[in-house]
Amino acid sequence: MNTRERFLEVLAGNPDVRSLKWEFGYWGETVDNWYAAGLPRVHYPELQRSVTTPTSSLYLPAWRSVGAGALPKGIAVLAGGLYWPTQAFPLDHDVRRHFGMDACQQVVDVNLLFDPLFEIKVGNEDAEVFDYVDIDGVQRRFLKEHGTIPFAMKWPIEDRASWERLKEERLNLKNIRTRFPADWEAQVRAYKDRDYPLALGGYPHGFFGTLAHLIGYENLFTWYLTEPELIHDILNTFTDLWLAVYEEVLTRVSIDHWQIWEDVSYGRGSMISPRIVREFILPYIRKIGAFLNAHGVRHILLDTDGNCYSLIPLFLEAGVTGMYPFEVHCGMDVARVRKLYPEMQILGGIPKSEIAQGKQRIDEILEVPEAVLRTGRYIPFGDHLIPPEVDFDNFTYYRNRLNRIIDRGGY
Repeated sequence: MNTRERFLEVLAGNPDVRSLKWEFGYWGETVDNWYAAGLPRVHYPELQRSVTTPTSSLYLPAWRSVGAGALPKGIAVLAGGLYWPTQAFPLDHDVRRHFGMDACQQVVDVNLLFDPLFEIKVGNEDAEVFDYVDIDGVQRRFLKEHGTIPFAMKWPIEDRASWERLKEERLNLKNIRTRFPADWEAQVRAYKDRDYPLALGGYPHGFFGTLAHLIGYENLFTWYLTEPELIHDILNTFTDLWLAVYEEVLTRVSIDHWQIWEDVSYGRGSMISPRIVREFILPYIRKIGAFLNAHGVRHILLDTDGNCYSLIPLFLEAGVTGMYPFEVHCGMDVARVRKLYPEMQILGGIPKSEIAQGKQRIDEILEVPEAVLRTGRYIPFGDHLIPPEVDFDNFTYYRNRLNRIIDRGGY
């Protein structure tokens, strides 16, 4: 059974099939620490060389500003639970090979934002700071020492006038084919012969996520109240665009699932009220979900960090079938989630930082995923990127132990 077949069987709840051996991902600093501690270095994570689309290439100028051949400390190295390609994050090979883990899921690399792309413009740069305008039109600052995702300083949608210009110049449906990468035909051939799960969507595409990405959180929170018609116009425009692109993809490629990126919750709960969710998110999920369901796409996975208990029933109501990564330090407990929602697909839910506490604590935290695995529809992994305080010895004990637990779940 290959990874794609396994993924579909697990999400469908087949009790005879073992779950997948994935992690959400690792910090770049974490991986470098593990190499220094003895992880065999065969295929160092590689940054992509050039921009293709916003789906795969956002933040690439920032990552490359630290110098050739080096990983920024806070970059993500992808390991299955988070799809590739996204955000110009490199793909792990050596950890997967060393621990016998499964192949990473992938997302179709197609432009779901602005066409034409914005020109990359570098502003101030020194040993500490890299300021630039990215291909999505967002002006960002990257702090080289920390090496995490650059933060926005200015957004392309500032008011209705700027939105109308973008809609006319970069969001029309005149030529959908220009949104596909130059090697699209080669990608189609590779997708047809794949042994990994393939999704549509992904970061930064969602009905809260995209707006926060292009407007800014504070502006978005205000506009929900002061500019609701503008918000709906933005959402309708992107929904129509995504439907047009997805229809083109589906004429050539079979798709396994839809990935929605929202990050709409924080440590204590949702950042927006149930009323806002019902008005500005759920109708659009339903619309695209119905289209994808009609084309045989049965699984809809939604990514939101933080405490999402209040959001789960709303998203399930709209047709979402699974969620992740269920951050434990924010109060999430996948055993409780399973009890409340027996048919829901659950991914993640292992407290990543607690792996650093040693064998006894690792044994304790793995009791929960071991129990949830017996209920099916569950892919266990760390509840976000494995941080650098998790050394290679503790990760080795944790990963081998989790692999044995997974192996007991079926063939």
